[in-house]
Amino acid sequence: MKKTLLRLIQISSIAILSLFNIVDIQNLRTLIEPGDNEYEIRMKQHLLCLMLAYPEYIVDLKRSEDDNVYLIMKSGNKILYDDKKNKSLSEKIAEPDLQDMMEQIYPLGPIDRLMDIDFDPGRVRSYPLLKEVYGATRQQVQSNLETVKTDYLNMKFNRNNNAAKALESVMTELIPLAQERPDIKACVIPYCGTFNYRKIAGTNLLSAHAFGIAIDLAMDKRDYWQWASREEGEKRLKSYPMEIVHIFEKNNFIWGGKWGHFDILHFEYRPEIIMMASYFGNRKNTKELWYEGAPMGNELAVKYIKRIDEVIR
Repeated sequence: MKKTLLRLIQISSIAILSLFNIVDIQNLRTLIEPGDNEYEIRMKQHLLCLMLAYPEYIVDLKRSEDDNVYLIMKSGNKILYDDKKNKSLSEKIAEPDLQDMMEQIYPLGPIDRLMDIDFDPGRVRSYPLLKEVYGATRQQVQSNLETVKTDYLNMKFNRNNNAAKALESVMTELIPLAQERPDIKACVIPYCGTFNYRKIAGTNLLSAHAFGIAIDLAMDKRDYWQWASREEGEKRLKSYPMEIVHIFEKNNFIWGGKWGHFDILHFEYRPEIIMMASYFGNRKNTKELWYEGAPMGNELAVKYIKRIDEVIR
């Protein structure tokens, strides 16, 4: 208990001092004795990113007597962090928990080759979470859609959790660039679609398009892993303008081109995946503060860090 109280006091002090530029966070790692194992460090980072990504929907977390950790949603529902089962990638996609969804760190920035075949960061989706945020039925999702308008495109997208605003921000920057760059325009227009209440081909799982949080841009026959060989897909990827990817990523979209099961025309609004990559993607070891890299000038981040350390200790 004393250790936990000390950590909370130190976190608060660090946050206050950093707001006034009095201290450098990077030089304060020795203030708190690191005692978490790698699993708990990653769990705390995952939970922090989830809480920051969905602040209107995740209201708390709890650890049960049997040592399971849950997110508590605004609805009162609980979502399990880790079912502690050993799973293959296909099993994680079919029966995911939050830990499965968050464990692979998305690689931000430009790439020039396909990812390894089973490296699919963000392709695993927690359906209980998506349903809580974007709608649990077709009717609920449709009631949350709004039209994002541009000179060329009118797109239906989910307004919840700022998803439609994020797409609008993307298009505000991307469309003028496409007008100047024929190579970019060819990859953007005509776009293939946004909202479509359907299942992923060959599965019983809803597509991200069913929640109105994904967009497929202009199609090339080499864009999808079920349409093309890896050699063809990599050739397409090498020619794909990375400016498009950068604009989407800075607005909290992940790119299917960074999946081993590549989906090059596909972009998906996943703020939790982008935050994990941004804040903790370069972590080299477990001797730092578990939250080092988090935005300590953000009051919500400080609040959530305190709460996570209260619950998981």
